[in-house]
Amino acid sequence: MDITPLHTTSQAAAPAAAPMPAAQQAENRQLIQAVHAVNASEMFGEDSELTFSFDRRTKHAVMRLVNRKTKEVIRQIPGEHVLRMAELAGQRA
Repeated sequence: MDITPLHTTSQAAAPAAAPMPAAQQAENRQLIQAVHAVNASEMFGEDSELTFSFDRRTKHAVMRLVNRKTKEVIRQIPGEHVLRMAELAGQRA
């Protein structure tokens, strides 16, 4: 599965892409700050962290709860099967 982390600048996400609008960059920074705050609060436990990324194939946002020590995915929304269904639906269109 191709998953891209959320970045605040277009250069980090895709060097050849058009520049990201300032409003989008501001929204991304706010999201990143919110995720850092949630992880710092240990809302999901001291061994877990919340991550956001984008599936490259479907362009869908993916949220994961991950074990900090083992990097094992505890929960993912949307699930892998949903991402693959979306990918197949996109290939048929």
